[in-house]
Amino acid sequence: MEILDCISAVARPLHDFGDEFMSDDATAAIGLRAGFAPGRGFYCRGRFGVLGEAPASVVQAVQGFLGPELVTAGWLAGGSVMPVEEAVACYAQAVRTWGRANISADVDVEHFNHLAQQLIDAADADALPLFAGWRAQPIPGDDPVGAAMQRIHVLREHRGACHLVAVRLCGLSAREAMVVNLGVEQAAHYGWREPRPVAAAAMTRWQRAERLTDELQAPLYAVLTARQRAEFARHVDALTGSPTS
Repeated sequence: MEILDCISAVARPLHDFGDEFMSDDATAAIGLRAGFAPGRGFYCRGRFGVLGEAPASVVQAVQGFLGPELVTAGWLAGGSVMPVEEAVACYAQAVRTWGRANISADVDVEHFNHLAQQLIDAADADALPLFAGWRAQPIPGDDPVGAAMQRIHVLREHRGACHLVAVRLCGLSAREAMVVNLGVEQAAHYGWREPRPVAAAAMTRWQRAERLTDELQAPLYAVLTARQRAEFARHVDALTGSPTS
């Protein structure tokens, strides 16, 4: 399998599977049991805590795609619950717990983990601090299914960080990219206040940003052979439950 074909095959399943984890009530329940109030506190403190005790404005600049008021409220709400290191560990545990509940037992997670770790290790993390923070988090060796989900999360952070870079290089704001990609209603759901439709030219810029995101990810997938890339794509299909092409 060619590099860009592999990226095209796995990008959406990895993204959507991570979205399912983030939006699941079971994930929210873990945060509630840990002491977080209902809302975005567990999500923001857990996911973005790899940046350390940064000001909310810095967190917003790094993550990009969520509205600033949503991020600020969630980040500040979670600050009184636990230190960031504990919040990240709790969130990582939630990632692995969700994986154990949602990844089929007959998937070859050991092979997926081997290939995924090659990709993660090969990544250049310059200008991708959220990915770098998650790559640095320990992954238990005695939980292969949970480890597979954590690696999915890390790879998702890599593409998201690359996409933010690509969006800005193509002349779009993060808000505009969210409106183009998801529509006005969903952009509002993700925290953008009163988002407005964007000009038609924004779609062309967003499509260019998608292609550039693929190009930014290409060096990762170059470390795998063509056969390994095909195997990785099949494993992603199996892990995420996406249809086999």
